[in-house]
Amino acid sequence: MNVLTKLKGHPRVGEGTAYAILFSMGFCHLLNDMIQSVIPAMYPLLKDSFGFTFAQIGVITLIFQLTSSVFQPFVGQYADRHPQPYSLAMGMGFTLVGLLILAFAPNYWVILLSVAVIGCGSSVFHPEASRVAQMASGGKKSLAQSIFQVGGNGGSAIGPLLAALIIIPYGQHAVGWFATAALLAAMILVRVGYWYSLLLVRMKQAHRAVRTAAHGLSESAVRKAMGILVMMLFSKYFFTSCMTSYFTFYLIEKFGVTVQASQFCLFAFLAALAAGTLLGGYFGDRYGRKYVILFSILGAAPFTLALPYLNLFWTLVMAILSGLIIASAFSAILVYATDLKPDKVGMVSGVFFGLMFGLGGIGSAFFGWLADKTSIEFIFNISTLLPLLGVIAVFLPDIKPAKVN
Repeated sequence: MNVLTKLKGHPRVGEGTAYAILFSMGFCHLLNDMIQSVIPAMYPLLKDSFGFTFAQIGVITLIFQLTSSVFQPFVGQYADRHPQPYSLAMGMGFTLVGLLILAFAPNYWVILLSVAVIGCGSSVFHPEASRVAQMASGGKKSLAQSIFQVGGNGGSAIGPLLAALIIIPYGQHAVGWFATAALLAAMILVRVGYWYSLLLVRMKQAHRAVRTAAHGLSESAVRKAMGILVMMLFSKYFFTSCMTSYFTFYLIEKFGVTVQASQFCLFAFLAALAAGTLLGGYFGDRYGRKYVILFSILGAAPFTLALPYLNLFWTLVMAILSGLIIASAFSAILVYATDLKPDKVGMVSGVFFGLMFGLGGIGSAFFGWLADKTSIEFIFNISTLLPLLGVIAVFLPDIKPAKVN
């Protein structure tokens, strides 16, 4: 039985692909990740204002990314068993409070507290939001995940741009203005939660769909494939965390650009990540997710390897191209993983979003520590080698997407 039929009294609930819900979730993902991306964009300001070392900058990212990741698998697992329609708005409330603390944080420890609260909000948001996107997909999972994910990447790109225009000129207190974005997202998510609650009623009436795995793989083969996907995430997010946290410092140190100009360059790289995410969803459906994963990681290697040896213009061009290619991986990886375990969408989403943030945080802390010991140029050179790990994607099995009966 198809659960995506009309609900009495609410004829638009559960009817095919709910594009209004998908775009609402994509927009809220944009606002959420825009807020998150403001934190690394503030690093030059915080470093100058408080005299932080690169290692302290790395720890800020580590705390933020770990709180954004540690709770996600548990939230996702709980949501699979006990969906909470209004938890999305609650998570955004945490983000709002964290922003207000950050805007007036007087020292390092309060800054760490503020980013931890923001991270907790993100940890509540992502797995349940991904689950809602799947439920609104009407069976078009890759399309739904691409819409949802491109919103997040778009927000990540906009954040540094807004930081350059608002926070850099007006200082730390200007972070408080971003609380309005969190408030707007919370209001939208209350409405999404209402739709979600109505759909849950319909699903109970229909005795809920039974998901079956069509891939026919053994448990050991599934575990092996999951291990390969984790290595892909390691390669992607160690590289992107270095770029996100330290690309501005690299441009300032090597080419002597201004802080504001470096933020615009970071915006260009992150905008390429957003565009690449959308392309990855399209090509994943057309040519197979395994091949998108392989190309998106290994295919970026020629461009990343050239980065340390070019002038400012070509460095920016290669950064944009590498971001465009490597960004196509995450949507393909996540949908591939949910096809491996189609009955645990929330948990798998939580695990992979959690790994995304956790690996990014560990990578940022590691590269910050290494930069203090060596130099920004050295860590930049090391990070450009990471996409070569993408070659192990050839060992992923070919699978068919999971079906809903």
